[in-house]
Order: sequence, then structure tokens, then C-alpha cells
Amino acid sequence: MYRTTFKSVSQKTLAYSLALTLAACPVAGAGQALAKPAAASTESIEMAQTHAQVQYRINARLDEKNMRIQGSETVTYRNTSNDTLREIVFHTFADANRSKATQTSMFERNNEEIRKENPEKKPEDYLGGIYIQSAAADGQSLDFSNSNQALTVKLQQELKPGEAVTVEIGFEVKIPYGMQRLSYYKDIINGAHWFPVMSVYDENQHEWDKTPYSQSFETDYYDSSDFEVHFNVPEAYQILMPGNITAKAQPKEPGRKIVTAVADNTRELVFFASPNYKVERVTRDGLTVEYYYFDNMPDKKKLVDGYIDTAFKAISFFNDKYGKYPYPEFRIAESYVEGVAVEFARVIQMGQIGAKSDPAQDYVFVHEIAHQWFHALIGNNSETESFLDEGFADFSKVYFAENQGDNFNGFKSIQIDDLSSIDKPIAATNTEVGDLESPTFYNKGRQAIYQLYHMVGEDNFDAFMQEYFKRHVYKNATIHGLLQTIQDTLGDEARKEMDKILHDPHFVLKPEYQLSDVEAAAYWHEQFKNMYRSSLTQVPNLPEEMMSRIMDKALQGEPLTIVLSDQAGSKAKKQQQTILAQLEGTLGIMGIPYEVVSDRQTLKKKLKRELGTSNIIVIGSAKTNGLIQAIKPGIIQKSKAISFDWKGKMNQKASSGAYVIKHPYNQNRLLLHFFWNGDALSDSGVEPFAEQMLQSLGFSGDFYQYYVLDQSGKIVSVEKTDNPMARYFAEE
Repeated sequence: MYRTTFKSVSQKTLAYSLALTLAACPVAGAGQALAKPAAASTESIEMAQTHAQVQYRINARLDEKNMRIQGSETVTYRNTSNDTLREIVFHTFADANRSKATQTSMFERNNEEIRKENPEKKPEDYLGGIYIQSAAADGQSLDFSNSNQALTVKLQQELKPGEAVTVEIGFEVKIPYGMQRLSYYKDIINGAHWFPVMSVYDENQHEWDKTPYSQSFETDYYDSSDFEVHFNVPEAYQILMPGNITAKAQPKEPGRKIVTAVADNTRELVFFASPNYKVERVTRDGLTVEYYYFDNMPDKKKLVDGYIDTAFKAISFFNDKYGKYPYPEFRIAESYVEGVAVEFARVIQMGQIGAKSDPAQDYVFVHEIAHQWFHALIGNNSETESFLDEGFADFSKVYFAENQGDNFNGFKSIQIDDLSSIDKPIAATNTEVGDLESPTFYNKGRQAIYQLYHMVGEDNFDAFMQEYFKRHVYKNATIHGLLQTIQDTLGDEARKEMDKILHDPHFVLKPEYQLSDVEAAAYWHEQFKNMYRSSLTQVPNLPEEMMSRIMDKALQGEPLTIVLSDQAGSKAKKQQQTILAQLEGTLGIMGIPYEVVSDRQTLKKKLKRELGTSNIIVIGSAKTNGLIQAIKPGIIQKSKAISFDWKGKMNQKASSGAYVIKHPYNQNRLLLHFFWNGDALSDSGVEPFAEQMLQSLGFSGDFYQYYVLDQSGKIVSVEKTDNPMARYFAEE
């Protein structure tokens, strides 16, 4: 899974936030596919295909008018433990939707927007659940209870080691409206967790896993199983599931069809359905990649083809590095999720493809593909050892980018991460890390893997990964199993080092594997350069006069001059220095060169030549600033282009704010003035003035032409354009 939501950050944590942002909005690199998959793992895969522990046969009918699923499943479970079992347990994760308190929080912001768009929907429409109607074996009813997302079925006879039992379960599912893993919205149904799924039995603890689904992260822990699903759906629906899919019309039910999917050795079975899906499919070397998408903008098929091509490249790379993807198909579902991409077995869920999407640079897409190895093929308990899937998936996307020659999304993106403030061990549970799962499991996790990679070298690392895959394909891995594989392939010292790294809450990348200060400065400069350009191109026909564009122009190499009011009083001069320090801190992080002019003589010398070719940021009162006074007629004229009443606003008592115009001396440059009226800002107004300044200059907020603040720092007048990226940075 990749979740791209961000909290507001200080300058101290800006670098970390940006690193996450770049994963959400990648902007660099391209490459080519690699060699044939390693043959070492093929035999173990073929052997495993005859030993699935669980088999499902599911018959279901979609009631699309009432958004319910009526279903029955026949489940055969083989006891592979050494314990005698008297009950079996199923996850009923659909019951997470019985109340808002148990639904996952990661879609909460999406659902708030949906509620605003659909005021006619009632609170109960956003809820759902699964209702167990019966449980039986050999035609005889079994006692069962469904509580806290766990269905416990009492067996009539003990299930001894090596024996199998077949249970029939009848159920009905209410699909909630809105945005959840199981939900419907607009013209699509997201179908995860829609039937009772066998829990994993822990032989060491002598108990079944009954953990409810995480409200903040993921709880995906299953045994690989064989599925045969027969789904009665409207004939107009395109429906995707993992496996071999066939469809047959129902003569006795005009307008309906039975879609059948057969998927052996598959970790989980989800579906996505829509009457408006188009499907693009490409087959290469025995693998078919299918993209289910909405044809809702010009030239979208070209973008879809680009994503399919990237999928083939990524799969080929992971085949070579880890072990062969064994299935004949891989499917991608476009949906309406925002800020989230989700992995499933043989299927991934992505958000809407945008007009500015670049498939060759979409490393969130590659991260989800990597989950086919680290989640779908090699399973793990994502509640207790999330590092095993998220850490390896995130390292893998970076490994792929590095191989494609991407200088910024490759290994440098790992080396640049400063995670010294994250004091959680990588081997922690979801509960233990709280809301720090991303920096702990993803970022620290990939650093740990990178350090191992760097220590042993690429060839040895790849050999270890291939052995890890061979040992754990179709099984559930553990950190202990990972460490044992490291010991067996890379030696005792490598295991000790990795064991220490994973359990040390203060682990940081060794200095010799980090970027130098010079390398880090150059890296961030290029990243900010790309981020501003990416952000500003999100809005078609965005006017030139936008405050954040002056930062973009400076990052692209245009000169920047900061001009302070030279005739300000002592209080105002102190305030100017405070605000200047804030601005200089931001410019320093971005590696932007600039010049500061603070006296009248220097201003006169530079006014027509240097300042005529430079972008300019002015700080201070218009009445005490030499530059503003010198070119005031031109400023008034240019202000008309943004409908800014310059004279009126400059004479508005106790007001402050900012406006940006084209430079009166140079149509290719901008002049941005952060102003206040009167002698100085109020004591309480300095901090909000500086905060609004930094916000208006950023790439993650809205695009401002002008704003006016009252004495307390509250915006009372504004002209701005919404930034589509802003929602991903909003405070949760």
C-alpha cells in the first residue's frame, strides 16, 4: 500500500516530507527491462501449486440496486499444524464497516468530501457489514458466532493433524457507500473483504488469529489458497478478479451473466466492478497485463499503454532479481481513491490517471507491483511485521528506479533520508509505532535493506533475495525466517548486523552510505526544482502572476533579489530581519542563490541594470521602500492585471499582505511584495505574516496572486487558484 497524505511540516522536517511527496508525484527517470527470470525458484513454485492448504468454492449474486451480495462458500481446510483443532476461524473484515468507529481512517478525508457532494445520503449509507446466515458440514448445521470481525465455527468432530474438513457458509454483505476497501461510489464497486476468509492458525501460540482490521493501517495476513468463484452480475458490468476469468450469459435471467474466476495459490481474492470500465490488455512472453480504466479524457489509452509498459518492465526486473512471477496475468484497477494505492494478490488498485501522469516515473505504481513479491507471493503478518512487505516493496521501487538510471528516485532517495528523530524499531508492530508507520516500515525499512545491499554487494544481495523467495514463496515469512536466510546465504556477521538494525529504535544509515553535504544540497535543489514544476503544471492555463512561480523561476536558474525597506523604523527593521531569516531558511534548503539589498545607494546603482533582469521579492511598507517608490507607477499599472487595487490596499489602515505582478521593467520576471501599512506589524501579527509568506511561496498549497491580512493575521481578501496537490498535505 502507498498512502500519500502529509501533515504540515516545519523547516526541520521539510526534507522528510518532500521525500514522501516525491514518491506520490514522481518526476524523473526512465529505463529498460532486464533479463530473463531466475530459474532457481521455478521448481518450488510448481511443487507448491499442488499443496494449497485452503480451497474455496464461492457462489455469489450481486444485487446492484440495493448494493448487497448474497453468497455461499464451500471451504476445505487442511490442518497442517501438530495441534488437534475443535474449531476453525474466519475473518469477517467486512464488519469493520458496521460503525464509523471501526472503519479505516485513511479514507476519512475522501468520505468527508463525498458527504459534501451527496447531502442526500444518510449516515447509515456509509456503513455496511457481513451477516452470517448459516454454517454446516456434511449437511448438518454447526454452531457459530460472528463477533469483532471473527467468525468462529465449532466442529462436530476434532480435526487432527493432516486431516481436512469442508464447511459450507451462507452469508449476505451490505456494501457501504463512499470510500473504503469494500464500498461503492459513482460507477464502481471496490470488493475487498467481501466473504469470510480463513484465519491463520498459530501453532506456537496454539490459537487462531482473530485480529480486527486495522483502523489506521493494514491487517492482511492469509494463507495462499485455491479459489473458484462464480459471480452473478449485470451483463453490462466489467468485473476483474485474480485468475482465469470467463463469463457466460444467463438465458433465464436476461441482462445478467455468471463471471467465473479460477485462481490457485492466491493470497486473497478481491473484485472491482463497473459498467463503464474499458480494458486494455497486452501479452508478452506468456504474461498478460490488463488495465481496467475509465475512458474519461482525451488520449487516455496512450497513458494506459504507458502504464502497461512500465508494469512489464518492473515485473521483468523483479523476476530477474527475486524470482519469477508465476501467474499468467496481472491486473490493474483504476478507481476513485485519492492519496492511496492498494496491493492485492495478482491485482492492484490505483487512483485516477491524470492528464499530467507520467507512467515511466510513477514509482507508487512500481511499489504496488513490488507487493506481488512481498505480500502476494511471500506473505507475512502485516499487523506485527509490516516491514516484511512495506519495507521490501519500497526498497524494490527504489532498486528499480536505480536500475533505470534515475538519479533522484534511485538510491539517493534512500541516502538522503534523515530519520534520526524516528525512535521506533523497524521490527515493531503496527500498534507500537502508532502513526509513524510510514517513516518506520517504509523509510527506515528500506534504509536497512539498502545498508545490507551495500555491505554485501549486488550479486550477493540478489542471491540472498532469490533464496529468500525460494524458501517462502506461497508461505508466510517472519523476521526470524528472513534473518535465518541472511545467515545461511550471507554469513553470521550479516545476520547479527541485520538483527541489530531491525531491533534498534535509533538505527540510522551509516555515514559512509549517506550523501555528503554537497551531494545532499544538489539533490534537494533538483528535487525542489522538479516539484515546483510538477505542481505548477497541475492547473492548465495557470496565470504567470503566481507567488510560488517566483520560486520556480529561481530554481530554474533565474536571478533573485530581496529588497528590504531602507527607511523603516527600528521596530519595522527588526521585523524585516525576522521575516527575512524565515525566507532565507527556505531558500537555503532549496539551494536557491539570492542577493539582499537593504540600503538606498546600492538600490540606486542596481535599479535599472541588475534589478531590471532579476525576479524581486520586496519586504516592508510601500512608503518606506525605495524600490516601490521608484517604480510605483509601473507597479500600479501591472497590478491591474491581477485586479489588485494597489492604491486602496496600500492606504488601508493596519493591513498587511502580499501581491505578485510582472516586473514593470521586464515582462519575463516577477515582482512579489510582502507588505504592511503603517510603521510596523503588530507584535501578534509577525508570526502569522511569516507563516502566510512561506505558505504562499510553497508548492504544496494553493497558488496566490494576492491576499490581505487584518491586524491579527487573518486573511480578509484573497485571489488564488486551488492546487490539486494541496489535499495531500493538509493537516489530518
